[in-house]
Amino acid sequence: MEGGGLRFPLGSAGTSDADGPALPPTGKRVVDPRLLEAPVDSLPGVGRILAGRFASIGISTVGDLLLHLPFRHEPPSRLCPVAALHEGETATVRVRVRSCSVRSARRRNLKILEAVVSDDSGAIVAVWYNQAYLEEAFSSRPELLIRGALARRAGPVRFVVQSHEILSDHEGGLHTLGLVPVYPATGDISVRVIRGAVARAKDLAVHLVDPVPSRILAARRYPAKRDAVLACHFPATEREARVARNRLAFEELLLLQIALLKRRQREQQHPACAIGPPGGLSRRFLEALPFLPTSAQRKVMAEVDGDLTAGRPMLRLLQGDVGSGKTMVAVYALLRAVESGGQAALMAPTEVLADQHALRLAESLEEMGIRMGLLKSSLPASVRRDVTAGLASGELSVVVGTHALIQDGVDFRDLRVAVIDEQHRFGVRQRDALRASMGSHTRPHVLHMTATPIPRTLSLTLYGDLDISTLDELPPGRTPVRTRLVQPDRQPRAWQFIRDRLTAGEQAYVVCPLIEEGDSAQEFAATSVYAKLRHGELEEYRLGLLHGALPSAEKQTAMMDFAEGRTQVMVATTVIEVGIDVPNATVMAILGARRFGLSQLHQLRGRVGRGERSSYCLLFLDEAEEDPDERLTLFASTTDGFKLAEADLRLRGEGHMFGDKQSGYGDLRVARLLYDQTLLVEARKEAAALLVSDPRLEGATEALLAAASSERFGMVEHWLDKA
Repeated sequence: MEGGGLRFPLGSAGTSDADGPALPPTGKRVVDPRLLEAPVDSLPGVGRILAGRFASIGISTVGDLLLHLPFRHEPPSRLCPVAALHEGETATVRVRVRSCSVRSARRRNLKILEAVVSDDSGAIVAVWYNQAYLEEAFSSRPELLIRGALARRAGPVRFVVQSHEILSDHEGGLHTLGLVPVYPATGDISVRVIRGAVARAKDLAVHLVDPVPSRILAARRYPAKRDAVLACHFPATEREARVARNRLAFEELLLLQIALLKRRQREQQHPACAIGPPGGLSRRFLEALPFLPTSAQRKVMAEVDGDLTAGRPMLRLLQGDVGSGKTMVAVYALLRAVESGGQAALMAPTEVLADQHALRLAESLEEMGIRMGLLKSSLPASVRRDVTAGLASGELSVVVGTHALIQDGVDFRDLRVAVIDEQHRFGVRQRDALRASMGSHTRPHVLHMTATPIPRTLSLTLYGDLDISTLDELPPGRTPVRTRLVQPDRQPRAWQFIRDRLTAGEQAYVVCPLIEEGDSAQEFAATSVYAKLRHGELEEYRLGLLHGALPSAEKQTAMMDFAEGRTQVMVATTVIEVGIDVPNATVMAILGARRFGLSQLHQLRGRVGRGERSSYCLLFLDEAEEDPDERLTLFASTTDGFKLAEADLRLRGEGHMFGDKQSGYGDLRVARLLYDQTLLVEARKEAAALLVSDPRLEGATEALLAAASSERFGMVEHWLDKA
């Protein structure tokens, strides 16, 4: 039990159980959360200008200030006399200023304040860098607490000051003694100012309402919220700070999980058509496959069958590495809807991917007598009218499309299953629109799919309202792709290798990070690379060009030419990241590789290695950056997308998943997904248990928790969209 042995009282002031009013231990002060809504400039020493600076870092009220937690603490230093100081050892001394002066450093634009300070045991010269303004404050020879260390820098030993306090300021060692909190700050407001303001607000922490039931706190030996907040700011020990921080992170994750599970609960209150056991169409499809489904595919199909028969909407995310066979599972789900007498839809984020899906499905569905339509924005109006009419009448059993599927004027006679491919590219509102507007009195079953492996921490947050299925094995016959880093001096040999593969009858991709020439990085623009290769390294071969700015018809032609072998090389942007399936393509050259993220590189690499021949991914390094970074070295060492996803989260941090931490709604303020995986899983279990015992969270203690979750993450759709 993490909090065991610490000085925190359990279930004390502000906890939410109905044992009586939430009072401080003395019982003399009633908790009044309204006091925390006071503006920050109501605190002594915080005026209008400083309040504006606090607002720039998201602090407007006293409550905001108390919840602006330090990200670390300076280690404690001992209070000792001047005579006991040792070179290189951090310490704090209580001294009086005897004299001071400011001088300029010889070689740098640096002002140095030197002060002779002393106590009863002796004197020493203390040094402050770039704080010449202190000369006036020290002119009255005040008594100080100074924290720092003796150091010898091109001359006699000096006491280099890290922080100080003028004892007449009545801050009592706040900046110098014990574990000194260090806060997120900006150039407009210093850590020292934040620390002082928090110290003046700390007595109001008693008014923090604790939404976590005391029985949960007691089971985990966690302190009440007011004690945890104070211990985060001013802990007695490092362990106390750690436990307090974990307690607040657990609360935040618990509130998030309640919001996510309640969202799921709301969705599953709608009825859905209960689809019977697998029938003739799905069996014919499986029997016609040229391979046996993997055990992972069979497991996921069984999970889908269980959802379809339950009578409530399926809310499932299917994640699988590139080439793991997600499309086969998707087709199975579509056929389960059709054989039950209903309709099915597959929504893709781009027209390129929608075209690819339609191309793959057309032949199989036609053989089974199933009529399919394709709906996308670039269709002529007459074709669009025919497709929408077929959906409304039920004449079309299956439709593949883009976001055009959720636009006004698209109605289904009886949509029962919807598959959303590469669902991370759709906003939550778009996904909800598919669920809501495509059904009549019932909701469709929805299977979300992604080829971007998701670390567990993110699957419990970004997709916490969904059940997760994972395809973690590749179908037989897939050959692992060999990945090589190509230094600038070896790139001519790499182009020769590509020519050899093309001469042998294979095909290749050349991927560029840009579409057109710009002011910089012209060598990485697809249009200029295409022109250069046609008259240079690949002039003997047939090249095609594909990027997102091309008209739809030209994109379709470029894909068909490559798929059918009329072109040997596809020069493209990341538009080929998903959906392109050409088994004869065995080589991928990625130019400007450092400009791509790990996940993007992995998706691109998945376009090769789709046949039985050996396949290669060549990462061309920039002329100016010959040494590969950690990301590229890691990428070249493994083809495991789940390992790469975890590494991507570790290397880039969760900030790239959740956006600018100061940008507003819903950012995690305390919890860190990289480090709090155990807390996240425990919070998920606790939230699920609470909703099982009290689905509406209407009990005396649960209602407070529900209100806090709603206030913090109530518009969870916005939070998920932002992520």
